[in-house]
Amino acid sequence: MTETFRQAKEAARRLALLDDTTRSRVLREVADAITDNKKRILDANADDLKRMERNNPLYDRLMLTDERLEGIAADMRNVSALPSPLGKVLVERTMPNGLHLKRVSVPFGVIGMIYEARPNVTFDVFSLCFKSGNACVLKGGRDADCSNRMGVQIIHEVLRRNNIDTAAVSLLPATHEATAAMLNAVGYIDLCIPRGGRRLIDFVRDTARVPVIETGAGVVNAYFAAKGDVKKGCEIVSNAKTRRVSVCNALDCLLIDENRLEELPLICSKLQEKNVTIYADEKAYACLKGKYREELLQKATAESFGTEFMDYKMAVKTVASLDEALEHINRYGSGHSECIITEDKEAAERFTACVDAACVYVNAPTSFTDGAQFGLGAEIGISTQKLGPRGPMGLEEITTYKWLIDAGNRIITRP
Repeated sequence: MTETFRQAKEAARRLALLDDTTRSRVLREVADAITDNKKRILDANADDLKRMERNNPLYDRLMLTDERLEGIAADMRNVSALPSPLGKVLVERTMPNGLHLKRVSVPFGVIGMIYEARPNVTFDVFSLCFKSGNACVLKGGRDADCSNRMGVQIIHEVLRRNNIDTAAVSLLPATHEATAAMLNAVGYIDLCIPRGGRRLIDFVRDTARVPVIETGAGVVNAYFAAKGDVKKGCEIVSNAKTRRVSVCNALDCLLIDENRLEELPLICSKLQEKNVTIYADEKAYACLKGKYREELLQKATAESFGTEFMDYKMAVKTVASLDEALEHINRYGSGHSECIITEDKEAAERFTACVDAACVYVNAPTSFTDGAQFGLGAEIGISTQKLGPRGPMGLEEITTYKWLIDAGNRIITRP
């Protein structure tokens, strides 16, 4: 696969020279091509879906529909309309010796993306990389291979019509060997971003010889505090858990103040309508027994907390105080998204100050952790690390910078 990587590197150099008007126009053409070629994409996606059991939590993540394709195309048009992240003067100063310095935003070069059963990622990554002047090398999972290949084929058709090197986006085989090749492509891959479950992210981080940004895995908690509003709590918990259970911002554990336990059945009322299985600790189980469907109520085990369910399942933990809630989150959270439901301003401020996560919510569901919802057009991933980007990553997060130093008309030498 070295030749693929080499071609991507060459394509990246040429992409950096394209003007933003051209990049935006091409993205709009690809968006139109997505809607014009729905049948081709959905037929390919149907081939992928045939190989997956419907009860697999990843089935929903793998599935494309007319509506979802329209959404993907809309996100691409949104990205096309965003200001260019390139050429921005981030710092500018003239030194006492006359040297004029500017720090200017530039593309990374080639971004490698490793992802699982998420065919929308193919289009999202391309749009963000192309707009920011980066080439991208994609390595999808076997589950979505037909969908990914059709997506890249449609993108290539548009690039050819515009006389743009199709190596601007490449799709590697859906094999372990391809993953290994990308992770060892020193000198070709400038940045690798894994997007998937904890096992994938850990493997990439522990194996890669190229720079990596960790994204994806989300063990998400919501704390219903002593002064939480029950109506808000019911809506927030339901939306955070059931909007899409297979995504990384979905709620995994509800923490409830022990003084509000009597409200737990009402807070969870919408969950049983969606057939959500609850794994409750001793106090929560006793409160829900007889008030939550018996077949959906289980006793929690040690493994119930700190689990990213990606399914219609959720843990419930009773806590005695805000401090205990914070302790639980700091122990079991993944640094992704956390939420407090409270009318107490002081409690909210303490929660947001003490929780160590990329996105911290007050009285809003964690389902909003999304690049499009944050005004980024789309996202290349949600970073859970602290060094570099954090949270939803859009255009600015996949650029770097270089210093430009100009002596002007002077002869300046260092003493």
